[in-house]
Amino acid sequence: MTHVTADHHAADERDILGFWIYILTDCILFSCLFATYAVLYQSIYDGVAINLLINLPYALIETLVLLASSFTYGMSILALNKNNKLDTLLWLGVTLALGVVFMSMEISEFIQLCHDGYSWQRSASLTAFFSLVGTHGLHVTIGLVCMIVIMLQLFKFGITPFMKRRLTYLGLFWAFLDIIWIFVFTIVYLMGAI
Repeated sequence: MTHVTADHHAADERDILGFWIYILTDCILFSCLFATYAVLYQSIYDGVAINLLINLPYALIETLVLLASSFTYGMSILALNKNNKLDTLLWLGVTLALGVVFMSMEISEFIQLCHDGYSWQRSASLTAFFSLVGTHGLHVTIGLVCMIVIMLQLFKFGITPFMKRRLTYLGLFWAFLDIIWIFVFTIVYLMGAI
């Protein structure tokens, strides 16, 4: 029994180490994208400056929706810690819905910009904008897919130590995406609107 516990503990440590290495690589990725945006945001060629394209109230609503999804995810973790499967699934469902609303708003913003003739090909500034905001959106989409998979597993297998660990990792990832979005909102939208 001691051997099994030692192996399980070593596997847990590898999982934790792997998760944090992944988060660090994402930090490096987003740091590079922010640096690229900082260098290129004024490179408009013959186009329009980003501050004239920014819809700050719309971006604020996006931000509030994403922050609300972190709150609802926290509620799902509280329900999980009480071993309440139904409430955990309910709060995860609300989080999923808020994530879908956020992504719908982001995609709508991209479509509107492209429709108005401001695609990523128009200028280096817009390329940097679409790359940074789009990469964040890709991460949110991956998080939503993971959330659906975990919800299905939770529904089928119930609350187990493995499921608790997976939901904790997903929660940390979701919080990380919120932190990145706060930087995006501040640097791209708020400072861009000035």
